[in-house]
Amino acid sequence: MTNNYVTDAINLKSYNLNDADKIVVMYSKENGLIKGVAKGVKKPKSKLGARMDLLVANSLQLLKGRSMDTIIQAQTLNNFRKTREDFDKLMLSSYISELVINFGEGSESASEEIYELLYKALNRISDSAEKKDALIATIKFQLKFLLIMGFCVELDTCLCCRERVLDEELYFSSKMGGILCKECNEALGVNLKMHRKIKEFLEAMLQFDFDYESDYDKKATEKVCQVCFNLLDDYIKIHTNKKTKTTKVIKELVC
Repeated sequence: MTNNYVTDAINLKSYNLNDADKIVVMYSKENGLIKGVAKGVKKPKSKLGARMDLLVANSLQLLKGRSMDTIIQAQTLNNFRKTREDFDKLMLSSYISELVINFGEGSESASEEIYELLYKALNRISDSAEKKDALIATIKFQLKFLLIMGFCVELDTCLCCRERVLDEELYFSSKMGGILCKECNEALGVNLKMHRKIKEFLEAMLQFDFDYESDYDKKATEKVCQVCFNLLDDYIKIHTNKKTKTTKVIKELVC
């Protein structure tokens, strides 16, 4: 009976174990968040080498251990090369990686879906021709990842009266997790008014397949994407105790 197993995984975080070895935190297609020891990776002639860099997707062979698995072999599937050549892309990719680390514990039952979503988002960010396109990929990831994890944002019906919000005046509550109609908000006093175009854009990003380029993708401006990213990030902050280190940097970049 062998203790070896094979999986596809994306490197999200790493830290030194000793002078030669690193521990790599990865999101795997079959097992969700996993940790693996990359032995000798810090040596110049290591066979693992750059395959253990952050934001690299690999096909791995690992040896099951008592407390931690050991990475035996790695074959790179995608190193998202263009991301490393652009600071904006690097920050957005790091941001979604942090989200997976913060929310991904215990997500094994949805690991294949999350892995595919993460891979597509990182690939789309890497290949983006404009900052707007990279932001759209990030927004799609925010919405779809939250849906998978059970924190979906309500964009269709009022959170209080449960009626569809059809009028022009609507509000968004990060604390409550969605939109409010004008009448219900008179008692609640939420200050954040949401423009109907923002609502429709977010609905499209959530509804359509990740790879589908809708008219909303084509017509969106960088400013609209900035507003949506910030809105979703504020919602995420309220519903997790962990803060993403890259958020402040991203907001400075997109403002």
